[in-house]
Amino acid sequence: MDYEEAWLYLDNLQFFKIKLGLDSMQAFLDGVDHPQRNLKFLHVAGTNGKGSVSVTLLTLLSEAGYKVGLYTSPHLSSVRERFRINDRFISKTDFARYSTHIRNSLGERQITYFEFTTALALLWFAAESVDIAILEVGLGGRLDATNVITPFVSVITNVSMDHEAHLGNTLTQVASEKAGIIKSGVPVVSGVAYDESFDVVSEICLERGAPLYLLGRDFHVKRHDDRSWDYEGVSGKKRQSLPPPMKGSYQYDNTAMALAVLDCLEGCDFRIEDDTLHKALPKVRWPGRLEYFCRNGSTGESFHCPADDLSGQEHSTFRYLLDGAHNPAGIASLIASLENDFTYKRLICIWASMSDKDIRKTLLPLAPLCHSIIFTRPEEERSATTQVLYDLLPDELQQRAICCNRVKDALVQAEKEAEVDDLICIAGSLYLVGAARMILLGEIVE
Repeated sequence: MDYEEAWLYLDNLQFFKIKLGLDSMQAFLDGVDHPQRNLKFLHVAGTNGKGSVSVTLLTLLSEAGYKVGLYTSPHLSSVRERFRINDRFISKTDFARYSTHIRNSLGERQITYFEFTTALALLWFAAESVDIAILEVGLGGRLDATNVITPFVSVITNVSMDHEAHLGNTLTQVASEKAGIIKSGVPVVSGVAYDESFDVVSEICLERGAPLYLLGRDFHVKRHDDRSWDYEGVSGKKRQSLPPPMKGSYQYDNTAMALAVLDCLEGCDFRIEDDTLHKALPKVRWPGRLEYFCRNGSTGESFHCPADDLSGQEHSTFRYLLDGAHNPAGIASLIASLENDFTYKRLICIWASMSDKDIRKTLLPLAPLCHSIIFTRPEEERSATTQVLYDLLPDELQQRAICCNRVKDALVQAEKEAEVDDLICIAGSLYLVGAARMILLGEIVE
């Protein structure tokens, strides 16, 4: 297959719905000589923050000179975003080559979209002989396709309610699924709260003899007024006056978890000096997650601008914030950032949701902050209709809302309404963020 054929073959696998379980992955790996057995791994699970921790680890280890593979999901616009080695995304040629290999190895057997991309990542990383590979869990953990590895360190960022149809209706059930990545004797770094999720994670770590390093207990963050911060690690080692992480107060915790992983790796010959750390942290980027930029409406050019200073901008300038928050905990973090990290006169929100989400728990907390809400629909099969979203609003908020079925039309409407000191926030669905980002900024992968 060439790239277009491989992409179409993979896209057609979306008709096979989510199927949790490891049998298909194990059977496939049996037929391709188990590429995962020759690799070193970090395994990252959790409800929110998985991608941020993963990309932070990639950036820090890459800056230190290691060859690092990164596998994440979902992508915003191109499937090739899921596969990286350092700052290089997988080429179209390699994507087609390994896709063909997987198809031929399967014969008449069927696997899901996520199983396919996980297999492709393992094959590519093994062929490229990466020093270490970071795998982000797709859904849950225990039965996720990535859980065929034994990592050097496991990460469980946090646990909150999401994907209840697959993971369970209680925090204990969700935590049990995510804690399924814990392996015997393998250190676990976590930021779980002291609730049922902590009880589950700590109990399973104890059962499996896995050392647990907990944020706020075993490693610590101390923030300063200038946004710099200090880190005290699991061994008591201190790293001081570190550059601020990505936007969002929660990114201090995510970055601290990445540093705790590095603490655990020191005994495995992976080391990062303080000067390397100071150089690397400002380079961490995670598109579509509290991604802030300005856009010149006349030229279409996008550029960096201060988030807390409205002076000096032309009247044709539009300020954008893209955030893929789509569950209650993610929306709570977005609201906190809107209140603490950004200055604006009016908030104009473009919103979409997948129909299988509990939309009330995400839309309704954010809606009162918005002076205008523009509902749209990026993905016809799974997206909730704009009318459904509109009808969920209380009567007093419906007068602030308008429906635009196409994402492009929603962006045009937002810029019609916005003035230079307003903020256009795009949230509620990574599908929406991906579609809007493609229009505003273009492809992530060349």
